[in-house]
Amino acid sequence: MSQPLFNPFTDLIFDDHFCFLTGDLTNDSISVFPEWLMNHFKFGDEHIEMLDKSKVYTYADLRLPCSARVKKAFETLDFEIQKAYKKGYVGMASLDQELLFQWTGRIVYGLLYYEMIYERDRLLAKGENFKLSVTLRQRFGYFHLMLQSLIEPISFVGKKPWSIVVFPLKYSKDIFSYRDDTVNLMFQFGVNGFGFIVCLQDNGVLAERHKELLDKIKGHVLHPIQFEELYAKFHYSDYILQYKPEYNIESNEQGIEIAINSEGKEPVFGFWDNDIYAQLLANYWQVYGIEKEDILQFQKPVYSFLENPYSKDFIDPESINFPF
Repeated sequence: MSQPLFNPFTDLIFDDHFCFLTGDLTNDSISVFPEWLMNHFKFGDEHIEMLDKSKVYTYADLRLPCSARVKKAFETLDFEIQKAYKKGYVGMASLDQELLFQWTGRIVYGLLYYEMIYERDRLLAKGENFKLSVTLRQRFGYFHLMLQSLIEPISFVGKKPWSIVVFPLKYSKDIFSYRDDTVNLMFQFGVNGFGFIVCLQDNGVLAERHKELLDKIKGHVLHPIQFEELYAKFHYSDYILQYKPEYNIESNEQGIEIAINSEGKEPVFGFWDNDIYAQLLANYWQVYGIEKEDILQFQKPVYSFLENPYSKDFIDPESINFPF
């Protein structure tokens, strides 16, 4: 390609007049959360807090400036996701993972965009400059480049830069649940019929780490308490992952090719601290009245609804009595 693509993390450009994806001048915008999703579950007027809890928006308030072609591309993507959504688990599981990456990436990037704006404005009000570490600039810059695959001839060669797992899931009708971690680029989504976990830039490492458990889950319709536990395992694994994804990026006449740099250091996981993990899991299980002290008891294995702690057999979701 003749010119490098827009990277807002080079000069930290987050402005209402520049398209978030291309950098083009614009007066148009698109919602961070797809409008069909907000309308279906009626959460547009509900409140969402920024990371430090001091800034509150409604979901409908969150909008990304975008050019006409970016808006059209996301509207087309939303249509494809909505079609799959109506078919439940079968429809979502049959989607090309790149589409799920782009769709969830738009939400996670949108939330990250607002975190960047909030932090920039907070620091400017104090007379301080807004800065990001080199590591975060690089991580978010790679993520932004990959998200541009929606509108640019960008292809992923070989192993994909993400982990995406989709499961049948039993929730009460019209319940919608999601969690995100914008710094670590993770997303969890659950409704009646299916749920999925997306790690947007782990190079597939987390799915590989939990492959044995994921294989046990196949063929089962998860109870929500199991789905929350699975995300806790992914989330904590990401927390202790000592690994910096690196990529080989090449431009040619056809576009840009992104391949994982396999010559870098192999993924290494730090010490798994059951005390920290139990606290994280308790945060997810609090709706069931399960506390950290219930999960981690003296001289007992960590409480689990996914595997029998002694035999490691998968626990039948139908045997779980908690409501869904």
